Amino acid sequence: MNSTMKAVPIATLVALFASASVLHAADQQAKVKASVDAAIRPIMEKYNIPGMAIGVIVGGKPYLFDYGFISKETRQPVTPATIFEVGSISKTFTVTLASYAEVTGQLSLLDKTSAHLPSLQGTAFGDVSLFHLGTHTPGGFPLQLPDDIKNNEQLMRYFEAWKPTYKAGTFRTYANPSIGMLGVITAKSMNGDYAALMEGQLFSALGLTSTYINVPKSKLKDYAQGYTRKDAPARMTPAVLSSEAYGVKTTAADLIRFVQANMKMIPLDEKLQRAVTDTHKGYFTVGKMTQGLIWEQYAYPADLKTLLQGNSNEIIYEPTSVTQLTPPQKPRDDVLINKTGSTNGFGAYVAFVPEKRLGIVVLANKNFPNEDRITAAHQILTQLGVN
Repeated sequence: MNSTMKAVPIATLVALFASASVLHAADQQAKVKASVDAAIRPIMEKYNIPGMAIGVIVGGKPYLFDYGFISKETRQPVTPATIFEVGSISKTFTVTLASYAEVTGQLSLLDKTSAHLPSLQGTAFGDVSLFHLGTHTPGGFPLQLPDDIKNNEQLMRYFEAWKPTYKAGTFRTYANPSIGMLGVITAKSMNGDYAALMEGQLFSALGLTSTYINVPKSKLKDYAQGYTRKDAPARMTPAVLSSEAYGVKTTAADLIRFVQANMKMIPLDEKLQRAVTDTHKGYFTVGKMTQGLIWEQYAYPADLKTLLQGNSNEIIYEPTSVTQLTPPQKPRDDVLINKTGSTNGFGAYVAFVPEKRLGIVVLANKNFPNEDRITAAHQILTQLGVN
């Protein structure tokens, strides 16, 4: 051995490795931020969006980025504590609760609705299976309930009188009434109130500390002011079935944790993890899209054109023929799973690829087009090595 060579102390090696790790983490953070900035800032300017919060998972590691303001009036900045309405992304929580009720033996998604709502026995809606409610395929509902339905008594009369336009399982009609009733039935099967079950059991079990159906007074200071496409202030107005269909309010940090739970990246109770994963089962195909329990999935990699088509107004607002998968397709990791969500004053999007442990959450306190949300998310993921 060369007499001039000296052993490097272990402490020095540890320090060098630690320093290199810190530098790598800083480089990765900067790379992710640059990609997010490049996609998000132009959209905020284009649509005059006051504030946005973005969560990204790359290589299994979550990153959070905040932009703009909670309110145009107060100019209070968006922070990790800022709460946004997520609109129809709420439906993914509703089916998670339903799936958990199935895993714990309180219902079966093969049950007819009348098994849980006896007043519906002998009606067309009473003969609908629960999994049809979670896949937009019960036979045809409008996007929203009629405006004159103001209470549960009127709601039940509506479903007692309902007549299907299509045979269950043949057409997909995206609608709030059907998923809303799945939430109602799930809560009944669990002997509880829907909002209380979500806030007191599901959200806490998932480790979501700032997710609500009803934002408490102590958190109102963090609740973003929403804005319509015409820049009018707007927040969600509670209505019959609103909690079950589009009532969740949350932060980017909590929503990205929910994405992690969907990719089996955080420790959960075994039954809860099974319930979360089971929402990815494929029940129907709609063109290139496979319809799970609310979640919509595509073969990975999914190109932008395919994602835009699958989330187009045509698919959302028009009846679309479907092909049933019998038996349902087992949950897969080699897919891109996504969901959009909107209220009058907010816009949101979630997409993730379990196999790659990659995902994104986009939250904005203004309603802006799905196309731009999806295009921005696709751009970010593509720049970070995802197609």
